[in-house]
Amino acid sequence: MAIITQDPRETGHTGFRERSAWRMRLSSWDAKFSPYAYVSPFFIIFGIVGLFPLAYTAYVSMHDWNLIGGKGDFVGFENFTTVLQQDLFWTGLRNTMSIFLLSSVPQIIIAMFLAAVLNANLRAKTFWRMGVLLPFVVAPVAVGLIFSKLFADQSGMINAVLDIVGVGPIRWHADVLASHVAIATMVDFRWTGYNTLILLAAMQAVPKDLFEQAVIDGAGRMRQFFSVTVPMIRPTVIFVVITSTIGGLQIFDEPRMFDQTGQGGADRQWMTATMYLYELGWGAQKSFGRASAVAWILFLIIIIIGIINFTLTRRIAATGAHTPRRKK
Repeated sequence: MAIITQDPRETGHTGFRERSAWRMRLSSWDAKFSPYAYVSPFFIIFGIVGLFPLAYTAYVSMHDWNLIGGKGDFVGFENFTTVLQQDLFWTGLRNTMSIFLLSSVPQIIIAMFLAAVLNANLRAKTFWRMGVLLPFVVAPVAVGLIFSKLFADQSGMINAVLDIVGVGPIRWHADVLASHVAIATMVDFRWTGYNTLILLAAMQAVPKDLFEQAVIDGAGRMRQFFSVTVPMIRPTVIFVVITSTIGGLQIFDEPRMFDQTGQGGADRQWMTATMYLYELGWGAQKSFGRASAVAWILFLIIIIIGIINFTLTRRIAATGAHTPRRKK
């Protein structure tokens, strides 16, 4: 009887083909799923420290939750309606928007100017670029304490300088507009350098060929800045504006440290929305439910601004992509 045996070479080829197919399958899985594995730690941590507190805050806002008594009865949207009927909430929101406008407008203008200067051929570029970021490293509490002394009503250095030039003393802690200007100055001191580096990174990404063509056409530095640089970094400018708006809605440290009481002034002339939130949760009322309602109202405002940011950025990008070139 004949015994049929398999050629060892064929067995080896079969095993090699199986191993090759398995390796190709692993390589395909790696290319498909490894990017998700790389970014998953961020989303896991964000879910723990971001989404869970957000959902838990929504749960608390639906209850009569007290700091001392703990969880109470389910009240639905009563906390929201109560907060919206409070004059202090609207005062805090008005002060927040006022401080934001007084700080963000000059902040963006100064940041654009500094970024344009740092983008030029300067000596010791790294030194100057790191220098504009130093105020951002300073603790906001320290900034608040220092600027509260600089803007003191009686013995502040700002009033002393104004007196030299013949301007009478300004009541920085008593007048509404003056207090907002002082706090906006603190915000500008901390965040201008940060926004400068973001705009600088956008300016460095602008193709150099555009500037060379502008020089050939006879455009000067100012013309190049407004006709080439600004249009090319418009999405980044919008991003900076929107993030400044979001940060302005959450401003807390600077106004709280502007005086010793931390209440936003005797008449609440510089009390912000987050300071009102803090007062509801840890002040006399100690109502976590109402404080959570304020937090969710601010969150919804931020969501609306984010949608506006996405819409404007997409529209500007589409406009830039379809802009017809000038015929020569």
